[in-house]
Amino acid sequence: MTLPRIRLLPPELRDQIAAGEVVERPSSVVKELVENALDAGARTVRVEIDGGGLDRILVVDDGHGMERDDALLALERHATSKLAEFADLYRLSTFGFRGEAIPSIAAVSRLTITTRTVDAVAAIEVVAAPGGTPQTREVGAPSGTSIEVRELFANVPARRKFLKSVGTEAGHVGDACLELALARHDLALTFARDGRVARQWLRAPDRQTRGRDVLARAMEGARSLSLAHVVGERGKLRVEALLAPPERARSGATGLHLLVNGRAIRDRHVARAVAMAYGSLLDPGRYPLGIVWIDVPSDEVDVNVHPQKAEVRFARGRELYDDVTRAIGGALSEQLREPGSSASIGAERQASFLESRAVSALFPSPPTLDERPRTVGDAARTLSDAMARGYSPIPDAPFVSRSPAAESDPWGLVEAPRPTVPGPSPNARSSPPAAPHLPEQPPLSSTLAGADLLAVASAAQAIRGELRYSTLRFLAQVRSTWLLCEGSDGVYVLDQHAAAERVNFARLREQFQARSVARQQLLVPEIVQVRSAETGLVEELRDDLLALGVDARVIGDGRVAVHGVPALLRRTNPEQILRDVLDELGKTGERKFGDAIDLVLATMACHGSVRAGDTLHPDEAAALLADLDTVDFAGYCPHGRPVVTVLPFADLERRVGRR
Repeated sequence: MTLPRIRLLPPELRDQIAAGEVVERPSSVVKELVENALDAGARTVRVEIDGGGLDRILVVDDGHGMERDDALLALERHATSKLAEFADLYRLSTFGFRGEAIPSIAAVSRLTITTRTVDAVAAIEVVAAPGGTPQTREVGAPSGTSIEVRELFANVPARRKFLKSVGTEAGHVGDACLELALARHDLALTFARDGRVARQWLRAPDRQTRGRDVLARAMEGARSLSLAHVVGERGKLRVEALLAPPERARSGATGLHLLVNGRAIRDRHVARAVAMAYGSLLDPGRYPLGIVWIDVPSDEVDVNVHPQKAEVRFARGRELYDDVTRAIGGALSEQLREPGSSASIGAERQASFLESRAVSALFPSPPTLDERPRTVGDAARTLSDAMARGYSPIPDAPFVSRSPAAESDPWGLVEAPRPTVPGPSPNARSSPPAAPHLPEQPPLSSTLAGADLLAVASAAQAIRGELRYSTLRFLAQVRSTWLLCEGSDGVYVLDQHAAAERVNFARLREQFQARSVARQQLLVPEIVQVRSAETGLVEELRDDLLALGVDARVIGDGRVAVHGVPALLRRTNPEQILRDVLDELGKTGERKFGDAIDLVLATMACHGSVRAGDTLHPDEAAALLADLDTVDFAGYCPHGRPVVTVLPFADLERRVGRR
């Protein structure tokens, strides 16, 4: 038997094989051409497609254009202006660098390039077809470059049959344009489909504005929803993100856009790092909806991993993932304090209403243009300054404080006298020093009640995400489930179980980190039947379980004796505690115990918290509100359910016809 001889493949076949790595579908063509336009300094780009991009693709930019020789050389494989030597590969500042995009596209379509530099008298048109010699001529055209792609994959019918419907392919092109718009907020990008403009992104002043415009299409009411804007730095890493509340999370990472140095990527490790910043608010496998921009030195990221440059490799991957989690998590803990408060009312509408209240309170007579506060924040600051001068608009009310002697009891309370120092509430995070009282000035409450003045400041804080739960006044318990409270800007309804669960989770987490979880030893150990694999887990994690307050010992194959449980869960069935802990650890897959601990603590906190149907004393409700001010992510329970919802007074007045 004669073995086949090794031979070189024909140039046309080599080009088509190479094109298969770069040009997967019409969206790949659009991505490559727009990225070339951005590298050429374009600030305005127009993308047009017909037939889902299979019939025609047109990309027009206002970049610096090309000379005739450069336009012809661009059709040659590995011809590029972005690399000169090997070292340049590790300090890239451009999207493209391989010199494969245009020749790959030309190998599977009819390609026309029309380009002109600013100084050129006429534009150059280059027409190329698969296997043919490029033809050139002079034409009239504005400066910049226009590339038209017709009959994509016409010479490779086998590739066409693997593509989806026209609508699906057009959708992929739209998604590619969206990611490019996220990469450059100063880019004006228009996407037209079959002669009609489908999407348009105008230039934005910053990433945040561009991101909110993008998410407004993906999320109903995104403009009024409290998206968390996160900016953090750790060493050489800088992270900026726009992230939705946990209740908007999805089972996959399709709603999470990741960009590294302006390049859209797909990286499950980075996506997981972002999800872990939410702690226990997100179950494993669920990812937030949002956008994350990561900026790192170019020499610490390798983009030469995937032909389509959709994947990257980091020099210090594990450290970077940890930094991303910490940078985002620290900011999220403060910003996710008020779930959904802006979902039911537009923040701008609420601010406008409060501004009118603030102005009428601070200026009994019509203010001059110079006197009038420009924003609610200005009004609130003016009010705070007045309060610091000695005016305290806080109405008289019983004040409840924590008892030092009752710290071991989650709901230990004692009555305490109200401080006599004038100024903001003693529960405030920071209080300005009291100044001497100035009786010669008229009291601010002459035109509006003191409580309403405080309402203005509190509501302005709420808009800025600084709501203090301790400033809410508890009114009643509804169906032994909901805590009805009065706030400065509306009626607040809290889920008592979710609120208590968040507080207990925070305490358990602090105790676990300090290895000081209080444990209640059982007089008679509880014998629990478990799977053989779980007995090994109990033995392996013996010390970690003790740190959780669970004293479990293996006494045989499939049998575990529970000798102690966390004191907070002393009323819970020990068998149920052990099974829940083992179930959570079993669901974590390859995650380490340290990564799974939040899920375990969340389950334990759930068992140890008040539930729907439990009656709370008013003092217990007030203590719970005060405790919410001391924990992170106060607006959500550890499993991601919102703690509070708001019915604004403005909406209530409108509903009953008072406005």
